[in-house]
Amino acid sequence: MGILLQIVLAFMRVSAIAFGGAYATIPLVEHEAVVVQHWMTYAEFADLIALDEITPGPILINSATFVGMRVAGIPGAIAATLGVIIVPCALVMVLLALYRHFKDSPVMDGAMVSLKCMAVALIASTFMRLGANALLPEGALPDLGTTVFSVAVMCAAFWLINRKKIAPLPVMLSCGAANLIAHLLFL
Repeated sequence: MGILLQIVLAFMRVSAIAFGGAYATIPLVEHEAVVVQHWMTYAEFADLIALDEITPGPILINSATFVGMRVAGIPGAIAATLGVIIVPCALVMVLLALYRHFKDSPVMDGAMVSLKCMAVALIASTFMRLGANALLPEGALPDLGTTVFSVAVMCAAFWLINRKKIAPLPVMLSCGAANLIAHLLFL
């Protein structure tokens, strides 16, 4: 099977089960790109997510496009993007018709609650894996100063976004600047 077809099929699988919003899809892309296909390492995937966060657009499409670009250049990026949108476009048409018909059903309410719970579990698992990789990269011995600084920056970013309601982009840029300054001056 050609690599472009493999990319399309891989991202069709991801998008077929990608429920729960943008952040819930990250572990699905991670599993496909790192575990199943071995197209990248966990560290490379963590870098991809960091790049994905500062790039405008939907997270699933961006991450798929980045993976496709890494694997097969521009044709791979196009194949991954197409793979991500084919299944959802077909499913949305079918699900919209079903939702309109059953929207007042208690079964539909239960299904929606279950999907939300699944999304939280997916996000939490990715958070833990990416957090561990950010604080303790593969093959690196932990540097206490860097780890403490990273945790402090992470907590400050969380506080700024959630308590002070500052938009994520300025917080991310500030965290990057703080890290650069700290490494140039202290760490």
